[in-house]
Amino acid sequence: MTRLPDFRLEVYFSRWEFTARHHLTASDAQTMTMSELLALADPDDAHAWETLSLGYTETYGDPALRQAIAATYDTAGPDDVICFAGAEEALYLAMQVLLGPGDHAVVITPNYQAAETVPLSLCEVTGVALDPGRDWALDLDAVAAALRPTTRVVSINFPNNPTGALIPAADLARLAAMCDERGIHLFSDEVYRGLELDPARTLPQAADLSPTALSLNVTSKSLGLPGLRIGWITCRDRAVRARLERAKHYTTICNAAPSEVLARIALKARDRILERNRAIIAANLPRFEAFFTEFSDLFEWRAPDGGCVAFPRYLGPEGVETFCTDLVERAGVLLLPASIYRSQLTDTPADRFRIGVGRADPEPALNAFAAYLKGL
Repeated sequence: MTRLPDFRLEVYFSRWEFTARHHLTASDAQTMTMSELLALADPDDAHAWETLSLGYTETYGDPALRQAIAATYDTAGPDDVICFAGAEEALYLAMQVLLGPGDHAVVITPNYQAAETVPLSLCEVTGVALDPGRDWALDLDAVAAALRPTTRVVSINFPNNPTGALIPAADLARLAAMCDERGIHLFSDEVYRGLELDPARTLPQAADLSPTALSLNVTSKSLGLPGLRIGWITCRDRAVRARLERAKHYTTICNAAPSEVLARIALKARDRILERNRAIIAANLPRFEAFFTEFSDLFEWRAPDGGCVAFPRYLGPEGVETFCTDLVERAGVLLLPASIYRSQLTDTPADRFRIGVGRADPEPALNAFAAYLKGL
């Protein structure tokens, strides 16, 4: 295996995530306690939890969990789902299965680093950047121009991390058709689906649009349950699913049985959990709007269209990297500077930082942030 570079986000988090007093760059929605989640269980799942045997589970995932996941799709069924230990394992193994020497991939930037570096370890990759000057719009003509006869994968992420951008549903349908026409797998990271500012803009899932597309999702982000470590890929291509299962034999083999039961409780209560998390974000956004308006000489703010992260611009003279380091060291407020999202493939803005808007009660963090700025 080609050696992968350090995962910049995780290296940064290893230093600061659990030592900073205010985690203001969280990428997940507000979580819940075990008792809160178990209170959402129906009688069958409550009984399954109480009587759970702690043995191995199926490599594809617990059948009842796959049924609950499939219920969130329009076309795909339980047999089209394979579960993983979080979204990262799913992304990593999907690229290993779909790409190899002589192949080519197209990746949208900015992105979660593994979406770029894993394909780069396997084959040639072309990046297509979202346009910050047009609210992070995606140019489909640029995607089409990047395609080659050897292109095997087009990788996208909407709602986007870190920008919170969405594309029109018609553009996603056109992209899926473009891939189908050329025999390309559309790999769609949909981990923030369900947290759209305007629910009418919720995108279809790629696996429903195309028989060969792969939809990636997880309990971590929109549902706010990263501790479960349950992700999944939904794909109606039987051969791809079989190859994913064989690949998983070399990593986790199967998921943790307690996590699978808890995940299916969450999936069945998905509408209630998402309603709660959207309400938290809706209550938070005016607070962030007011904060950045107060310091408009230092920041350029745009609320996310979806998800619970945003990518504001820092206008200060010392630059965003120095600013973020000084902020966490002196005020204990953690943000992610632009270098975390630096791309090897495209020019990416060097004056941005990621901030999270999905956690309850951001006031203490914003107050510490404001105190720091007023003391400069």
